[in-house]
Amino acid sequence: MGTEFLPVVVMIENRLAEIGAIACDVAWGAADILRAYYRGEGDLDVQDKTGDPVTAADLAANHYLLEQLQAQLTDEPFGYLSEETYDLVKMEAKPEDWVWIIDPLDGTRDFIEKTGEYAIHLALTYQGRPQIGVVVIPETEKLYFAIKGQGTTVEGRDRHRTPIRPSTHSRIEDLVLVASRSHRDLRLNKMLERMPFGDRQFVGSVGCKISTILEQRTDVYISLSGKSAPKDWDFAAPELILTEAGGQFTSFTGAELRYNQGDVNQWGGLMASNGPCHRELYTLASRLLVEIDAELAQEG
Repeated sequence: MGTEFLPVVVMIENRLAEIGAIACDVAWGAADILRAYYRGEGDLDVQDKTGDPVTAADLAANHYLLEQLQAQLTDEPFGYLSEETYDLVKMEAKPEDWVWIIDPLDGTRDFIEKTGEYAIHLALTYQGRPQIGVVVIPETEKLYFAIKGQGTTVEGRDRHRTPIRPSTHSRIEDLVLVASRSHRDLRLNKMLERMPFGDRQFVGSVGCKISTILEQRTDVYISLSGKSAPKDWDFAAPELILTEAGGQFTSFTGAELRYNQGDVNQWGGLMASNGPCHRELYTLASRLLVEIDAELAQEG
């Protein structure tokens, strides 16, 4: 990066708290929109979008988030990468250093099926890494907020913030796994069956899953891509709220995730945990995956 851009970087870094406050306000507003649709105040108009459902609620929340962020941050050189507007055919990275990555409704299937396990994700990234993360769970009326290097807090509608941290469980046998309700294929199911977790829970949205780790109800989340993969907007905000709270979120090799790289698919195995035995977990998962793939190749 050339020195001519340094003043802009410093200016934005100095305003992260202010920008984060705006993001939280906007996220609460989007939560109100989703809750209204969730309670039947408007036709959902469910449509299929490349194999996944999209509703009028997704689009309304997306419009509100983009409109409000752009209006209140009009002087900032931000790019915007949103699930509902990103072109999955062209797969082009946003050219800006600072990019908002937005999922206006993570867990659309759960929204439609009324499980309550849906969320809003907002992340401000700098050169591919999250600096601000906001995850709102509308049905619990909780907002999880993090700024890089400043920890994670949780707040309710009264906007009172409380620091939050995951559990300190350090043996795999004591850990509780949180897994997807619907996005599990044969490879992932086989892996989860062979990992000696103490218990398992099944939850919808990624934001909701990570919130259960922060609330110390679970300890580990595993994502394994198959024919398709989770996208940038599924992970950018949840990653930061977990890691700033003391947890870890990496690939099965221990590598950090990168966002806005053009291909928004997060391929491969990804591990989120409370932290203490993270390396042991992803090492075990990697070994099991090799075994499982060999078995399936023989069967096929």
